[in-house]
Amino acid sequence: MPPQDPDAWDSVRECNDFGPVARQIVPWYPDSVQNEKELFSVNVWTQGVNDGQKRPVLLWLHGGGFHTGASNDPMTYGEAMARKGDIVMVSVNHRLNILGFLDLSACGEKYAQSANVGMLDIVKALEWIQKNIEDFGGNPADVTIVGESGGGGKVGTIMCMPAAKGMFHKAIIQSGTLLNTMTKETSQELGLAVLEQLGLTPEEVEKLDTIPYLDLVKAGNEAIAKISGPWKPGSPTMFGFAPSADGVVLLQQPFSPGFAGISKEIPLMMGSTLNEMMPVAYGEKELTMDQARERLVKVYGDKTDQYIDLFARAYPDYTPQDLLSIDTVFRPYTIRTADARAQESSAPLYVYFLAWKSQVDNASKGSFHGLDIPLAFHNVDLREDWTGNTEEAWLLSDKMSSAWLSFVKTGNPNVEGLLPEWEPYSAENGATMYFDNECRIVNNHDRELMRFMVPVE
Repeated sequence: MPPQDPDAWDSVRECNDFGPVARQIVPWYPDSVQNEKELFSVNVWTQGVNDGQKRPVLLWLHGGGFHTGASNDPMTYGEAMARKGDIVMVSVNHRLNILGFLDLSACGEKYAQSANVGMLDIVKALEWIQKNIEDFGGNPADVTIVGESGGGGKVGTIMCMPAAKGMFHKAIIQSGTLLNTMTKETSQELGLAVLEQLGLTPEEVEKLDTIPYLDLVKAGNEAIAKISGPWKPGSPTMFGFAPSADGVVLLQQPFSPGFAGISKEIPLMMGSTLNEMMPVAYGEKELTMDQARERLVKVYGDKTDQYIDLFARAYPDYTPQDLLSIDTVFRPYTIRTADARAQESSAPLYVYFLAWKSQVDNASKGSFHGLDIPLAFHNVDLREDWTGNTEEAWLLSDKMSSAWLSFVKTGNPNVEGLLPEWEPYSAENGATMYFDNECRIVNNHDRELMRFMVPVE
């Protein structure tokens, strides 16, 4: 069912811990902290309560695809940003996986919105901000939605939902341009397949309320496997329990390649990291060019020299390890989406690329998926196992968080004195802020390399 307004109360309610997280099957969130029925809660960081000021608001949408995750990850705590930029930062939990995206609309009008209730939870959070954020010193007319990975996908999805129109005014998508392939037809088919796995008919849909969560997940996974087969890691497309483009709640899939016209005027910033989720070779300190070439030949055959030449043009200071570690999933689709956005909208568009590599021994090495989060949110000290608590990491974090705050406040990430001039992106100029120890603007630096590696329509 779509989310309902929470019960109100008159007295002061003490809130000294994060609320329950959505039901999910992961080892780091035990059942004791999961609760489907008391899920909704917002977390607010602010320097002013009822002080009459109207600060810009940042709404953070957590990652984890549409299946896992929560708003209580320390690297997304909002205190550092609220203090540094004098903004109000909000984060929220919402329904995930089969509880958030099981399409039962084929079973009757009562379930017309069922395929997207997890996203409607986020819309409800935006409604809460509109009604309440002034009490926390925030400005409901100046809201920026931000997310990384699945959270970035949620930002793109919100940009295609009429119910959210007018409740957000800027958007940031971090490593979130993967394609969700769910249409009304496919999500309805999946919903009916789940019922079939459970031995239920569409007329018996109400009995789902009696099914234990783990049994429901098992039936859902079996239904997905029966229809589409297992998801392949590294695939740029997703099938399963995710938002469904029904033409009403969700007008279209985002990143296909652009966004719905209702968000045409929204300033947007987006980007990815050098290595994202790729297996990396940075732990192989003695790797030689000849050894790297041997591995590349297995992928590119007689085009290996062409690949190395294009790589050298994109990254003149490359290492043998770099050649084997470049992201081939997020970056090409970021270029594709940015090109489409620049064509469909005259609103400001800014693109970034994080090339700075973590030097922490027990981290994944390289510029991996999610590394931009603690850097952009000035929380290096809360994710030292990723960034290292070094002067180098803090200097970059100061630059990135200042750019994020500038965009949240103005729709423009330029920060005089800290970064080079950052011009809006177009397909022609390919203007991209290259975040490293020495930040610089690059122009279509890797377009030909990406086109060679991953031809994208």
